[in-house]
Amino acid sequence: MHAIRIHATGSSDQLIYEETTLPEPKAGEVRVKVTATGLNFVEVYHRKGLYGLPMPFTPGGEFAGVVDALGPGVTGFKPGDRVATASGAGGYADYALAPASLLAQVPAAISLEQAAAAMLQGMTAHYLASTTYPLKPGDTALVHAAAGGVGQLLVQIAKLRGARVIATVSTPEKAALARQAGADEVILYSQVDFEPEVQRLTGGKGLEVVYDGVGKTTFLKGLNLLKPRGMMVLFGQASGPVDPISPQLLNAKGSLFLTRPTLGHYLLSREEFTWRSGDLFGWMASGKLVVRIDRTFPLAQARAAHDYIENRETKGKVLLVP
Repeated sequence: MHAIRIHATGSSDQLIYEETTLPEPKAGEVRVKVTATGLNFVEVYHRKGLYGLPMPFTPGGEFAGVVDALGPGVTGFKPGDRVATASGAGGYADYALAPASLLAQVPAAISLEQAAAAMLQGMTAHYLASTTYPLKPGDTALVHAAAGGVGQLLVQIAKLRGARVIATVSTPEKAALARQAGADEVILYSQVDFEPEVQRLTGGKGLEVVYDGVGKTTFLKGLNLLKPRGMMVLFGQASGPVDPISPQLLNAKGSLFLTRPTLGHYLLSREEFTWRSGDLFGWMASGKLVVRIDRTFPLAQARAAHDYIENRETKGKVLLVP
């Protein structure tokens, strides 16, 4: 089979398309013939060596396809089943492995491409809006990068939960996407300083929560916009890691809450996984949640795909297709 392999950390040139051996599922694992793989910014971090993975490796945890083989002890799946995961291994390949406990059956009403596009970003948006800070009617949330993959889904789920959403984006084109997703107010941060604009839009009352996947360039201003006991949810660092702060700063700005969540800690049981994936697929099938696929790249063009997402050109989900 073919796969993308990383033998050394660095630029996108380190994404090597090559032949490799077919992975064998261990106990509790399922081998999937991949139909589509979702690209996520964490794979840029992996490629650059931010998380120190052993070399060589094939990136890609989010994919959808058809069950090809079952490891020992796996029940509930059979060859030919349509499935998707956000917690697999080696998804930049023709075949990949996934833990059966974090593998979802894909309903017939949803394409495998849509499923691959929804799993990681969709379940991320789900836990952010329903668990990390459970949005409720009357809440006002700030969503940065609202035209990106997570952003568009987070805006939609926030609206399903009854919240008012203020979105930030970089271009008029992305502003239109944020509005299509349901954002109540959209700020072009490239033209307007979002901090005073949010203060104006909230009448100086501030926000219950900031969902920040941008990081370095937005974090401190976001803290200034929270109400007392408001929550900063820092779930990404697209502009770079946030500089360290003193915990006393959270006190000074209103006894604020700060969390740096990750999806794995919100999928601690099979029941939690099926709740989140089930909600997503149900909303998608009913038309309440729209998953926008921005671009699809052939697997062999993974370098171009990484360059595309790293340049923050995305307007939805990016897929690799074997």
